[in-house]
Amino acid sequence: MPSPFSVDPRSGVPMYLQLIEQVKRLIAVGALPAGEQLPTVKQLALDLTVNASTVARAYHDLERDGVIETSPGRGSFVRSNGVVADVRRNLADVARTALERAVREGRTLGLEAQELRALFDAVLRRWFPDEQEDRA
Repeated sequence: MPSPFSVDPRSGVPMYLQLIEQVKRLIAVGALPAGEQLPTVKQLALDLTVNASTVARAYHDLERDGVIETSPGRGSFVRSNGVVADVRRNLADVARTALERAVREGRTLGLEAQELRALFDAVLRRWFPDEQEDRA
């Protein structure tokens, strides 16, 4: 079965952060349910052609954040305690990362903060037209 993970070394985002975001996104959308075993550090490093320390750092940070738990000799698993409660937080983390990427791209293109705000507001109005009318 192909791995649901991928990294882009040219993205400007450290590869371990890309993995963290992907795990959180997969959990948030239900593709990685509670109790699901993650690939081993060695296997994922081989699959992605990255250094094992990159995967180990991502797993360590995910464990520190309470997203996964690691059992020596058994592997790393999506935490079953609190995963449902953490789904909204994971969704917010994924969205925040996407917004940061968009702001970074806008800044790289030379846009000012007020221009980015105007663009963001226009996108919000497009996707949430009913909510914008309720505020008026």
